[in-house]
Order: sequence, then C-alpha cells, then structure tokens
Amino acid sequence: MKVGTADETGRAFLKAASEKKQHVGSETVVSVLKRVIAENGRDHIRGYVFAILCLIVVALSTAFTAWIMESVVNEAFANRRADVVWLICGAILAAFVLRGFATYGQAVTLSKIGNNIVARYQRRLYSHLMTLSVGFFAEARSAHLAAQVSQNVAGIRDVLNLTVTSTARDLLTLISLIGVMVSKDWVLSLIVFAVAPPLLYALRYVSRRLRAATRESVEVNSRVLGAMQETIQGIAVVKAFTMEQELERKVNGIIDTAERRANRIARLSERTSPLTETFAGFAISSVLAYAAFRSIYDGVPPGAFFAFVTALLLAYDPARRLAKLQVQIDRAVVNAQMIYALLDMQPAQRERPGAKDLTVTDARVELKGVTFSYASGAPILRDVHIVAEGGQTTALVGQSGAGKSTIINLIPRFYDPTEGQILIDGQDIAGVTKASLRHQLAYVSQQPYLFEGTIRDNIRYGRPDATDEEVETAARLAYAHDFILAQPFGYETPVGENGVTLSGGQRQRLSIARALVRNAPILLLDEATSALDNESEAAVQKALDTAMRGRTVIVIAHRLSTVVKADKIVVMHEGRVMEEGTHEVLAQRKDGLYARLNNLQSRENSI
Repeated sequence: MKVGTADETGRAFLKAASEKKQHVGSETVVSVLKRVIAENGRDHIRGYVFAILCLIVVALSTAFTAWIMESVVNEAFANRRADVVWLICGAILAAFVLRGFATYGQAVTLSKIGNNIVARYQRRLYSHLMTLSVGFFAEARSAHLAAQVSQNVAGIRDVLNLTVTSTARDLLTLISLIGVMVSKDWVLSLIVFAVAPPLLYALRYVSRRLRAATRESVEVNSRVLGAMQETIQGIAVVKAFTMEQELERKVNGIIDTAERRANRIARLSERTSPLTETFAGFAISSVLAYAAFRSIYDGVPPGAFFAFVTALLLAYDPARRLAKLQVQIDRAVVNAQMIYALLDMQPAQRERPGAKDLTVTDARVELKGVTFSYASGAPILRDVHIVAEGGQTTALVGQSGAGKSTIINLIPRFYDPTEGQILIDGQDIAGVTKASLRHQLAYVSQQPYLFEGTIRDNIRYGRPDATDEEVETAARLAYAHDFILAQPFGYETPVGENGVTLSGGQRQRLSIARALVRNAPILLLDEATSALDNESEAAVQKALDTAMRGRTVIVIAHRLSTVVKADKIVVMHEGRVMEEGTHEVLAQRKDGLYARLNNLQSRENSI
C-alpha cells in the first residue's frame, strides 16, 4: 500500500487521499487488512478468539438444525416413533438456546472491540493532527477535514469486523450447510451449484460498479457535513449579511448531489436482490420438482429431501451476505485508506537528529538573512535581518502584507524559513526541540481563541500545572479579575463556544492572562488591540503594558500610538526591513516610511 509522503500542506493530504481512492483492488484490500491486523490484532486476540468460537457455534448449530430435519420427518411423521421425537425436540431446543447465547456473546465482544478500535484511532488521529504544521491546517478546510475524519474512522473497525464475521460465521455456516446438502442428496447439490457461477459473476460486476459510487459518496457526504459545520461556526456573519438563502441554495445543491450518489448506491446494491432471489427461486423450484418426482415414482422417503431444503433455505442468508461482502469491504477500505493517508503524513517541521532543548538566558531573538515564501509562491520575506534584544520591546510596523505576521509565525516554528536562520541566545531554533522552544514563548493574537470549558480552564491552558492562586494573579495582572468575578460563577463560568458569552475585550484579556500565567521570557503580540473599541483597547493596553515588563517582546502594531514607547521599531515594506529606530528618531526623518505612516494616522485621529 502506498503511504503519504512528507508534506506540509493540507492540499497534499487531500491529493494523497484522492489518489488512494482511485485504486481499491484486491491487493489494496489485502494490504489494508494486513495493516489493520498488525496494528490491532495482538491487543484484541483473546476477544477475537472468543468471538470466532461463538460464531463457529452459531454456524454448527444452524447446520445441525438442517441436518436433523431428516430425523424429524422420517421418525415423527413416517415411522411415528414418539420416544425419539422427544429426544429430537430436546436437541433442537438445545441447539437454538446455544445459538442464542453464542450470538449474544459474539455481538457484544465484537462491539466492544470495534468501539475500542474507533476510540484508539480517534486518539491517534488527534495526537497526529497536533504534530502537523500550521501550513497543513491553512490549506485543509477544517470543517471538511473534521467531517472526513468522523465519517471515515469507522472504516478501520469495519475492515476487521466484516472479515471476522464473514469468515467465522457466514462462510463456516455456508460450508457446513453445503456439507449437509451434499450428505443428504449429492444430485440435488449439483443442481444448485450449476446455477451458482453465473450469479457470482453478476455479483462481481455489480461490486465493481459500486466501488466508484462509494468513493464519490464518501467525498460528497463529507462536503455536506463540512458545509453545515462552517455555517454553524459563522452563523453571525451569515445572518449579518443575510446569506441564508444563498448558502441554503449552495448546501441544497451539495445535498442533492449526495442524494443522487446515495440513490445510485442503493440501485446498485439492491441489484443483488433480484439476482439472488432469481437464483434461489430457480434452485428451490428445481429441487422441489426433482424431489417430488423421486417421492412419487421411486417411493423415496421425504426426510432427506426436507433436510436438504432446510439446509438450502438456511444457506440463503449467509450466501446473500457473502455476496455483498466485497461491496462492504470496498467501502470500509476506502474509509480506512483516507484515515491512513492522514496518519502516514509526516510533520513538515520534524526534529533534527540530536535536537537539544533550548536554553534561554537573555532571551535575545535574532533573524539572520531570513527569506520565506508560502508553498511555491512569491517570497513574503526577503533577506530580513532583525535583532530583538533581551528584555526589550521590538515593534514591527508597516502596511498590510509587509510580512509582519509571517515573522511572528516563524519564531515558534509554525513554518521554517526558506533561507537564513532564527536564533535565540545564539541557538538556531531549527536545531532545538519544538516543545522546548515553544515553552519559552507566550503568544497573544489579534483574534483570541477560547476553548470549551471554564474561564479558569482557559487561563490555565497557558501552564497546566499553575495553581488557582497563580491563575487569579495572572487574571489580575491582565485586568480581567473584576469582570471575571462579575460572571455568574466567577472563574468557573463556562465561556461557551469560542467565548461567545464574552466581549472581544474580555476575550483578549483572558488571552493575555493565559500568556502571563505561562511566565515565558519571550512574548509575541500580533496586533492584539486592532479589533477592539477604544474603551476595550485602553483596558487591554494596560494589561499588555503589565505583560511586557521584564520580557523580550516582539509586537506587531496596527496603531502606532500603541508602540511609541517601544525600545526599537522596525519598519517593514514588501517583505524587507526599511527602517529601524525609536519613535522619536523615526518620526523626525523626512520622507521616511514611518514618518509618513505616523503623520497619516495623526491626521485620521484628529478628524
């Protein structure tokens, strides 16, 4: 089986998944099955052995029911032996009771194993997603990705369970019933087998047609779920711009496509019904005609005939399930392949061999000749040289698209530079472990994100081992303590999805408190006040002033008034450093870029 190669974009994952879906043949089914067994078989060997034993009991008890029909008919109705009838009835009752308990045992066992496999792969997927780069998530639509993962993770479980149930129950049941049929009347068995090859050929043709339809259905259904999730997440924008009808038309179009795919699958799947029913009707009518003539003209007792017919009828269900098995396996393999395409993707920012932990002393950050471009696009940064001295504030200013946020993204190694180095206290961050690097950083974005849970939980994400006292101290420093106490349950108040119950300024101050409780020596601020009103900005700016004390701060400023006290201001334009200096020095330079930006904002504020 082909596996995903190292790639840093979500586009690569989607391409890899698409390529995998194009080749679902017998080799692929076998290779996926081998991998699933290798990853899960040993941990569940006892459960599968027990389930298989139960399924064997089900198969043998079913065959026994057909086999004993000869004795029922001959001894009860032909010979009229009452003493034997009681034994026969007792044996039949015991067989059904045994089959009932065996069915229950295998169903519960396989369900527990299946649920464990789903949970295991959900944990693996989440853990693996955490290792992938920010670039991956920038390319892969989150709603689409989440929908595909939730829809496809059950494919791993189905590959195993379908194989076990089909082999141990359906195949063994069918083989044992065929054995009963042959033992009772081999001529009748030949009549049945004569019409089987055309049926199998027809079912194989239908199965091949179903593969493509199944792949399309998986993709379209994930688009339906993804579109709905996106609408829910952006419901405020949807309503503000009265997008309901337009989005409804869009989603309805996707749903219509999904419905057509589902209807096509239903038509193809159910084509097996007329095929199998026709086969069963022809076989049974032929058997009845042959047996009737033998009984009428040759005086053959009917017991063997009834046992044969019983075995034939009982063999119908497992044969029908086995006929549909390839379709079900193909569908499960398609799902499993998409999961493995994601699991096999290697993180773009992998640790170098022998990577050491970052040791921070002065917290001096230096960019040396850094050039960077996203994917194969034009360079965003061009030969950038910046030094952020330890314990000082360095502000990055410039027009949109100048490359300021890109620098903030490079320092935590969300991306790696195309050329050049980023050094912290002289250590190249590409040669240290990502965990040790990011433990020395605290980050506040212009769009703070809060997670499901309480206010206390969200602040403590900055440092999970922080005490309640440390959490509350950080909240006080972030000027968040008072509004937190005003909430219905104080620090234990649930924040809702992404802090929907809080204002923008409140969410931003919680984000700052989260950065403060981390107590990291380097603080990254990405336009932390640009989206706030004046009152909220004033409160957040107080919190930022507290957060910046004694730390190396790299701040992106939208409003120049927020960085006039910075130790150094770096002016950027089209990915290059144009000017450096303090506010006083840069503002006095005639025709300087910073001076023009400062004068422009001063005029806007005076209007």
